[in-house]
Amino acid sequence: MRNLKTSMSVLALTWIALSLSSCASMDNGGYSARNNSALMSGFGSYESRLPQSINTNGRKTILIDPNVHAWGAYGADGRLVRAGIATAGGNWCPDIGRSCRTASGTFSIQSLGGPECKSSLYPRPNGGAPMPYCMFFHGSQGLHGSVPVAVVEDNVSHGCVRTQISDAEWIRYNFANVGTRVIVRPY
Repeated sequence: MRNLKTSMSVLALTWIALSLSSCASMDNGGYSARNNSALMSGFGSYESRLPQSINTNGRKTILIDPNVHAWGAYGADGRLVRAGIATAGGNWCPDIGRSCRTASGTFSIQSLGGPECKSSLYPRPNGGAPMPYCMFFHGSQGLHGSVPVAVVEDNVSHGCVRTQISDAEWIRYNFANVGTRVIVRPY
């Protein structure tokens, strides 16, 4: 009985974390990110899932591939600099009754946020889900950090691309600028 209660508690916390880690527009709040890289050591090598070089036409580029659940940062020379796990938008979001897939195509980062980024839409009805280090590239779709249980090898977000918080922080402060190219491969 005790194991059942523990399992139910873990399941409930996982559901809460997944439903709170969502996407929309930036809203300043008091969210404080921390480095989660030690918690994520069980994940595979995402660098091996992506091309080691791409044609960037001389521009820094972030490549997101929802098929292999990975993101990659490519320097202006086209070489892969860093990669990690990426959770893109889901086929269906029951809370809004429609597909939530991340738009595929070529975009540019339009805005950059810090650790205080929060969703203005999710969870319904008032928003408030933490989206640390958000970088919007297509309307309300962006790249941002999420709690470890919400960054999974599946496409289950409301349309944003979830990464580990430490990866989002690195991208935000060491790689991306407004105008950095973002390529989202088709599903």
